[in-house]
Amino acid sequence: MAALTSIKPDDTLKGQVQHLAEICRRAPHWIMREAIMQYVEREEKRGLLRQATLKAWDDAQATGLQATAEEVETWLASWGTEGELPPPECHT
Repeated sequence: MAALTSIKPDDTLKGQVQHLAEICRRAPHWIMREAIMQYVEREEKRGLLRQATLKAWDDAQATGLQATAEEVETWLASWGTEGELPPPECHT
């Protein structure tokens, strides 16, 4: 069984949740639970992306390898075309 946790939304938020619950034909509890789950999932993904970005930055600083913005833009512009290019090689 799940542990009970309480939140104290202000009257405005409480009214918004109630209104959305009526529109969606869901219980207010469901709306709040869904909102919290989506927020946590999004923030976990954001945290992982931040960690990967910082690692990539550290790696670039340590190795001196990089691809220029122009090389990356050319590669991205080719996505979905018949002449789709491979990712640019990192270089000094």
